[in-house]
Amino acid sequence: MLNWQASNSFGWGLLAQGLVLHWASDPQIQAMMGFPLGANDFPCMDVVRGMTMNHAAAASNHWLSELTAGRLNLRERGVMLMDALGNGFLGPNLEHQGIYNVGRCVFEDTSIDHVRSRLAKYDSLLCASRWNADMLHAITTKPVAMIHEGVDHGLFFPGPRSGLMESGRFRVFSGGKIEFRKGHDLVILAFREFARRHADAVLVAAWHSPWPQVSQGFQGRLDVPLGRNARGELEVKRWVTANGIAAHQFIELPRMPNPMLPSILREMDCALQVSRCEPCTNLPAKEAMACGVPVILADNTGTRDLIAEGNCVALRSQAAVTAEPGVGREGWGESSVEEIVAALEKLYTDSHHRMRVGRQGAESIIAGRRTWRDHAAALKTHLLELAGGGGAGESR
Repeated sequence: MLNWQASNSFGWGLLAQGLVLHWASDPQIQAMMGFPLGANDFPCMDVVRGMTMNHAAAASNHWLSELTAGRLNLRERGVMLMDALGNGFLGPNLEHQGIYNVGRCVFEDTSIDHVRSRLAKYDSLLCASRWNADMLHAITTKPVAMIHEGVDHGLFFPGPRSGLMESGRFRVFSGGKIEFRKGHDLVILAFREFARRHADAVLVAAWHSPWPQVSQGFQGRLDVPLGRNARGELEVKRWVTANGIAAHQFIELPRMPNPMLPSILREMDCALQVSRCEPCTNLPAKEAMACGVPVILADNTGTRDLIAEGNCVALRSQAAVTAEPGVGREGWGESSVEEIVAALEKLYTDSHHRMRVGRQGAESIIAGRRTWRDHAAALKTHLLELAGGGGAGESR
């Protein structure tokens, strides 16, 4: 039982979708979700994935209805449970108990010692970066495993451009929900300087998320904060232009399901992902790399697991990030705006370097087993080993 919502519109949802799809026809393991699955959770899904997901969703929804009605006991049925734990090790529906309980921990707030008691329920812990794993090892003796997240390689792969977009432009992609840790203020500051030098530069932003209220008011190092209109929509273009980027050098992408992104990424000349913190390894960066787009990456926290020689442009200068009261930011890093601009200049002026980094980035996604298929296989092996070793239900 994967105890969170599956979707193709945000990170946790994509993880669940990948596992449900790749385990759907596996006789050894079956994914059941802790939340109902419907067609609206997976817009723009192709026919093959749609048929597979519909079959798996019907089984999961029937199972969930039995659980909700009290006609199914997880422990009696020998069901392993995986909870989704975020900052403070909090998550949805944590009252469930399986025969073996795994806490999947994805957290940016490093102030965790005082909440270690919330891990008492779990027989083992799982995370998606060495950074998170090291912090867990420091506060608990529970087993900790680390399995990197992936991308859908059937969608995200190098391919030709459509030829439909205006030629003679240098397009810089940036993705992810607007928030302090994602460093959108650094993207704007760096691109503003780069765009002043190059009239053909365009920033293409996929910054919308299902939670606009989280992004409202974000300012960081910028002069003007992000606002929302009367309909509650983020005024992203107004925010970007108010902070000094010309309107004709900015494209605001609408919120869209994941399957629509590959065709956009293949039109890009580079991607800029300069998060101050990543508890995993930055999904938009991996997807861009998988499509052969050269990516500029901040060398900090979980993103370090993604960086290898030649597969990206790594921003090595990482200043410490000041923590707010009650919030931990150990290991966070703030990229130098000057280094970001220099990285953009290098990719802009050297097309051979740009192509080489893009090619090696795409190759590293496959060689590093950073696909959802690989993730599903590794997690299946891990869970079957836990079950074979004797879960909590057997030892009590």
